[in-house]
Amino acid sequence: MNPATQPRHTRFAAIRARLEGFEPRPGWRAALYEFLLFGFKQGWACLFGALMLALLLGTHLFYPAHAMLARYDFLTLAALAIQLGMLALRLETLDEAKVILAFHAVGTVMELFKTASGSWEYPEAGWLKLGGVPLFSGFMYAAVGSYIARVWRIFDFRFSRYPQPWQAATLAVLIYVNFFAHHWLPDLRNGLFAALGALFLPTRVWFRIWRDDRWMPLLVGWGLVALFIWFAENIATFSHAWLYPSQRHGWALVSPAKLGAWYLLMYISFVLVAAVHRPQARA
Repeated sequence: MNPATQPRHTRFAAIRARLEGFEPRPGWRAALYEFLLFGFKQGWACLFGALMLALLLGTHLFYPAHAMLARYDFLTLAALAIQLGMLALRLETLDEAKVILAFHAVGTVMELFKTASGSWEYPEAGWLKLGGVPLFSGFMYAAVGSYIARVWRIFDFRFSRYPQPWQAATLAVLIYVNFFAHHWLPDLRNGLFAALGALFLPTRVWFRIWRDDRWMPLLVGWGLVALFIWFAENIATFSHAWLYPSQRHGWALVSPAKLGAWYLLMYISFVLVAAVHRPQARA
């Protein structure tokens, strides 16, 4: 995306134009600059998620044990304040905020079901809860949606051999239903992975860091994001934001098997964002 087409009401537009207009010497200096620019843009896309992780860890370490406002309630209010602040300071677009709201709703529904079935629990008290689920939990799903929406815009995603939208959406619905249904019916996860591979194996995501278009297999991109979400989940459970049954008597690393669940959730997240951004073919 040319900086001229970047939404002008975001503060990132001016910063991006200056950074992309810089001219280092050719060779290794230009390659290093592109690498650093990639890191900066990824960091900007992760802004909401990074702030949420900092809140979880910071309150775990420093929040007063007997404060009048419960830690979970503070986290909910702080997450809401971050969202309003990002909009007010033009660090986020209105479309991105809409995506975050949708993710909050979808995530909260899943949290209500999964905690009721004992998949994980929220061990601390608080008033701002729905069915025992603290409202800040929806913002954790929203952080994933925020990242995808922002990285899509910042790196100007284009796609080659992307399947029909109805096919992608149908698979996303089946995956979402399986997250609930496998508690009573056979788990179709392996079949869903196979369908995902068959549908998206030829798909490439094209993106622009600086001057040139780069690409990677879309399936690989989802895997990398799922891996980082798993790392973030380990930080979150260490901070007692939520706990798995295996962590009730002391923190332990979240099972790597959760990577599969995060991969599928990553796919659902991507399809929800795609409904807003509408995947464009590479020219």
